[in-house]
This record gives sequence, structure tokens and C-alpha cells, in this order.
Amino acid sequence: MRINMAQSCAALVLIFGLASVMCKADRKGLHQSATRKIQGHVDDTFRLAAYYGDHMVLQRAPESAILWGYAPIGSYINISFAGAMYSDVANPGMFGPNVGVWKIMLDPQPASGPTSITISCNTTVGAIQKIQLKDVLFGDVWVCSGQSNMQFPVKKVYNATAELKASSQYTNVRVMTISRDNTTTPLYDIRNITLPWSLPSPSSLGGTDYFSAVCWFFGRDLYDAYGVPIGLVESAWGGTRIQVWSPPDVIDKCGDAAKTSKQTVNQTTEEAADDLMGLITPKPPTASSQLWNAMIHPLLNMTIKGAIWYQGEQNTGRPDSYKCLFPNMIASWRDKWHVGSNGQTNAVFPFGFVQLCTSTRPEIGNIGGFPVLRWHQTTDYGYAPNPAMPNVFMATALDLPDLQSTISPVHPRDKQDVGLRLSLAARGIAYGEKSLVYQGPFPTKITVDEVQHTISVMYDNIGSDHIKLVGASGFEVCCSFQDTCQANDVWLPLPVLSLTNIYAITLSYDCLMAKPVALRYLWRDYPCTFKDCTVYTEKNNLPALPFVLPLN
Repeated sequence: MRINMAQSCAALVLIFGLASVMCKADRKGLHQSATRKIQGHVDDTFRLAAYYGDHMVLQRAPESAILWGYAPIGSYINISFAGAMYSDVANPGMFGPNVGVWKIMLDPQPASGPTSITISCNTTVGAIQKIQLKDVLFGDVWVCSGQSNMQFPVKKVYNATAELKASSQYTNVRVMTISRDNTTTPLYDIRNITLPWSLPSPSSLGGTDYFSAVCWFFGRDLYDAYGVPIGLVESAWGGTRIQVWSPPDVIDKCGDAAKTSKQTVNQTTEEAADDLMGLITPKPPTASSQLWNAMIHPLLNMTIKGAIWYQGEQNTGRPDSYKCLFPNMIASWRDKWHVGSNGQTNAVFPFGFVQLCTSTRPEIGNIGGFPVLRWHQTTDYGYAPNPAMPNVFMATALDLPDLQSTISPVHPRDKQDVGLRLSLAARGIAYGEKSLVYQGPFPTKITVDEVQHTISVMYDNIGSDHIKLVGASGFEVCCSFQDTCQANDVWLPLPVLSLTNIYAITLSYDCLMAKPVALRYLWRDYPCTFKDCTVYTEKNNLPALPFVLPLN
């Protein structure tokens, strides 16, 4: 049944430029939507958009899940589910004289399943077709994106055989991998899917149709914490810069320094390392927004819980633009996903990221671009969430180096700890576990005693937990005759004198005739060996975060 548009409902103008409405009828359970224009190569066959299928997870309440697809123009679409009936009519799109698009929003559903959803199409000539989605769960849907460390497959991690075998017991976690694709204009549906919605198993996670290790361990650990179905959608491509994942408005906002050439650029050492894994075949695009167009934009109709991101290695050669690009990319994704899902995806949905580990050639003492990139990942706050990055959570990987990695040190094989730390941070931010220790210590107060020549660093941002000392000092002080650290000033290593109390440490300095003006911590490409940095939390063994801060 088609509901009269004069009925009370909220109008939404969607990002594709088509005025559209999605309304709940006065009659319980009956919905109407005018559809957006969809681009791509499709026929008029009645079918769902490419990323729907058996075994999938749809977003649970309080949000509403959306289903959309194709049918001959004028066809009546009905969905029967959970005692309710939903309807729409296939409206003209952009595919020729008889290709229509329909879109229906379900009522909010609690975490549940498995269940089946029946979708029927009644054409204008009286033909009736049906599609039945089987083994569908309602839970939390997370998108996992970035470059090679997100694409890094489960089958290459430490203890891969045991991890793959154990995956089969997680029948309420489902996985899907979007194929690598790029285009110069936005797509509105996925063109190819490497791994359709699947239950985890040695074959689905570790076969030819691989799946992201970080994404898997993150979702698995969330399921262990809450027992709520989890849907994981991998959309990643090794050797890619943040610019190719950013919408055009982000590139424009961040200026010329953020733009990438449309011509092929020289292969970086990080990209060469990605070649070892076979994660950048075919060669990744370099022009701005191409992966946003092909691998993120088509997902905007999908209601999601949030996204996680592991990327940045490819930007360490020119890290300065990351401070603008990253927070604005997050904000733009959020805005467009909120509109694309008819207001169902949170306008500030939780967004998590991994602070980088090491480069392809880590050397003790080398600084390089990694410390600056790590700092810019936090928009120079050093932690997340922060005022520039609300509802953003972070897991650091800088203390998880793997110099013996067979696929280059830039690809550490310990993705279990990365996934665990991300899930802890998500539990703290996305799921609101306020008492949970989910992030490493960060200075809340630094005091200089010029008489005793000591610096006290207070870490009381970790609730009821306290800090512990593990490795050698990674602290350095800038000694200067100016009020701020100058380019030619010297940074001197600082020994840790003592653990002053459960929240503070005392450092000793000697600047001779100069004065201490800045303090930094772990400001190296390769700051420490495996889990052997200086400061950690007692609970969950989370490393203190790197920083560079003034002392005035």
C-alpha cells in the first residue's frame, strides 16, 4: 500500500540531490519512502542492493535498519517481518526507461535472531516475485577501513591456525569484505564483493576471500563483552593515503597541501612493504576521493553503529596535512552517513582508530615522520576523544613492534592486542563503560622544580587505576635559552628518578645554563621493544601515550 504523502512525516533531502521522504504511516508498521537516484550498471530485475544477503547483520535499536534495492518502475514492494508490513513503490532512477529503486526502513529491532525477512515485488503487469533473506541477525554493525594494517588478514597473525579454528564458535559475529575498487565519481552501490556475508570459520576468515585481522579481533572481543550480534564490514586497501578515502569537501577544506596528484607517485617504502603482502594489487589509486567514491560512498544507505580505522603509514612522508584531513574526514563521513541512512546512523557515530606502530626500517634513535603523524592523528592533543574529535576513540600500537615480521616491520603480526585495545576503547566511548580503563596514561600536570632540577609528571586520567614502570626512560627535555624550543635546540634524554606515587613519576634534568622549555615522550619511529615502553597502566597493561608538551 502506498501512503498519501500529505500524511504527517519528516521530509529529508538526501545527499544525492533527490528530494526524498521516509515516513511512518498512521497504520502501525507500514512505511513509505520516495527513493534516491542510484548510479551504476543494473537492470530492472527485482533484487536487493549488493551488500545485503543471507547471514547478514542489520543494525539493532535504537536505530532502524534500512533495506533497498531495484525493481521495474511502478512495482509495489512489500516486506513482511516481525508481524509488521512495510511498503514502497519502485521509483524512476538513472538507469533507463524501466529501472526503479525502492527503499524501506524497518522499525527498531532489539538484538535478536537468527530470523528471516521476506520481500515481495508485485509488478505493474501482475507478476509476483519474492526474495527471502535467511539467517539474519540484529546487532551492531561496524565498518573497518584503512590501508594494509587494516587489510592484514587473520591467516598471517601470530597463532593463526588456533585463531582460525576458534573463530567457528562465534556464530553471532558475521563478516563481509568489500572488493577493492576505485572511481572518479561516487557510486551508489557496491560493484563487487570479495567475501559476502559469512559466518566466521577457517575458510571464510583464512581462505582466498580473506578477512581483516584487526576488524575480526575487535568484533570478536566486543561480542565476548556484550553477547550482542556483531556485523563487520571490511573496506580497506593497502598502500593508500588518507586523501583517497576523503570526500572532496574535505580535500577542498584542507587546501593544496592535502591534494594528491592524479599521476602515479613514486612507491614509498610502506607501499613496497604492502606489495610483499599482495595487498596493493592492483596498484592503489593516488587521486583524491577515489576510494571514498567506490568503497565508502556506496555504503551510506546502511545504518551502522560506528567505524574503525587503521591508516597513516602512507602519509608519514608528508605528515603535516593529516592534522586537517583526519578530523575533517571523520566529520564528513559522519554527516553523509547520517543523511544517507535517513537520520538513522548517529550524526556523531563512534569512530575508532589505531595510533601507528613502526616503519618498514625501524632503527633505535631514528625519529622520522611517524612521531609527528601519531601526534596529528590526535589533532595534537595526544589523546582521544578530545575537543576536536568528539566521540572518537583510540588504541595505540607503538609498543607492539615486530622487527622479525616476514612481511616487513610496518606490518606487526600481533593484531590480537590491537583488536583488544580497540574494543576496550570502544567499550569506554561507544558503549559508555565509564569505569573501564580503556586508554593509556596521559599527563594531566607537569611541574618543574628548578632548584632540585626535577620534572614531575602526573598521570591521573586513568580513574581508579594506577601507573607502573616497565622499560627504560623514553622522556626527553628541550633545553633552550628561549621561552620555546627552537629548531637548533638540543633534546636531552631524562632518567626516571622514581615512581612518586601511584599517579606520578619524577624525572631528573640538567640543562646547564639553559632552561627546560618542553618535554616529550616516545618521540621516535621505534620508541621501545615489544610491550617495554616506560609507563603503563596496572590494569589492562595499556602504554602511556606519546606527547610533546611545553613546560611554561
